[in-house]
Amino acid sequence: MSSYNWLDDVPDNDFDIVEVHFKNTRRGFYRNSAHLDLKQGDWVAVDANPGHDIGQVALTGRLVKLQMKRVNLRKDIEILRIFRKAKPADMQRYEQAKAREEDTMIRSRKIAVDLGLKMKIGDVEYQGDGNKAIFYYIADERVDFRQLIKVLADVFKIRVEMKQIGARQEAGRIGGIGPCGRPLCCATWMSNFVSVSTSAARFQDISLNPQNLAGQCAKLKCCINFEVDTYVEAIKQMPQRDVHLETKEATYYYFKADVLQRMITYSTERTFPADTVTIPVARAFEVIALNRQGIKPDTLADEQMPKEGVAFGDLLNQDSINRFDKERKKKKKKRATNGVGKQSKSDQADALATKNTVLEGNSQQVRTMGDKRDKAVVKSPSQKSRGSQDSDGNGSEQADKPRRPKRPSKRRDDKQRLPRPNDRRNDAAIESKHAE
Repeated sequence: MSSYNWLDDVPDNDFDIVEVHFKNTRRGFYRNSAHLDLKQGDWVAVDANPGHDIGQVALTGRLVKLQMKRVNLRKDIEILRIFRKAKPADMQRYEQAKAREEDTMIRSRKIAVDLGLKMKIGDVEYQGDGNKAIFYYIADERVDFRQLIKVLADVFKIRVEMKQIGARQEAGRIGGIGPCGRPLCCATWMSNFVSVSTSAARFQDISLNPQNLAGQCAKLKCCINFEVDTYVEAIKQMPQRDVHLETKEATYYYFKADVLQRMITYSTERTFPADTVTIPVARAFEVIALNRQGIKPDTLADEQMPKEGVAFGDLLNQDSINRFDKERKKKKKKRATNGVGKQSKSDQADALATKNTVLEGNSQQVRTMGDKRDKAVVKSPSQKSRGSQDSDGNGSEQADKPRRPKRPSKRRDDKQRLPRPNDRRNDAAIESKHAE
């Protein structure tokens, strides 16, 4: 919640009022009547009603005057004073009071439910001396909490103050991280909350998706209003959406516009994009002026205008997650050699001759082993007799060839044959049994 003091180095930067921040978004302006040497971040004990409170200095100097004007501080309001810088005893008592806040909030919620009050106690903040507590609640309707104040004062033995807050203030007190990745604006620097409407999103051509437009408070995001004034002023300097442009080619209707780049896209159809043409705002006004004079240009786009748009330049080179990885080069595998380094032509010829000699020796050895196997075949006596009777040499050839033994027949005898469903023998046997 602290602000940057950009007037800190400026001479004569003296102002007797100091901005002090308390828990979450609560702040206050106090007069430095004792002329203490206060700097941003110092813990001080300030006047409260009743007792005293402990806070942290957030801003000093002449910038505090501008801050008071920004938050619309009333001139007739009483500005309390700063007692002293916080002592260790003050900080110890402050920490003890701060440790009671969560338990007090849970118990107060149960008491509100028992009393039948339609309200939600969102936060509890104890005063620095522990004598008083502020109960922040949310309610859609008017709530009579007089009985609740009596019960809370009797249970916790403190002075009770009730403050009603909205959903945006509750989100600011709880805090969190927004979709932009930064802390919530309502929890850091925003103090005044302006109503936000969907018309601000329409001016900026933002999709009207409730999930994208709603913040953590379930209301429209406050940041929608930040740039709406710029868009409204830029739209006033552009052609109306209901104006169509006449050319010799076709009639063009408004489709969409880029307000900040001052470019308009027109289509030949009213409801869907067809033959779209994107032109600058100046060209659109030029065509509108020609149409009012009864002149139709040949084309909508200007001949002097470049047809190709400006290419998007990725200055940060964030298109690939592997942009920092080093490229790995594939290494070629080298063939293994007998010697060191490359072989000469004579060495390669000798190696080839040696390889051929080995292959010829292997083939000769295979043929020799085949001949020995043929001679080792044993001849039977019947083959020998047949070989002697055949005078023309056929018998010797038949004797040399070994005969394969005949396999036993797999066919069974009729007695051992199994009956089959469509067997005539089986049917005849069954009829003979019935006849007996």
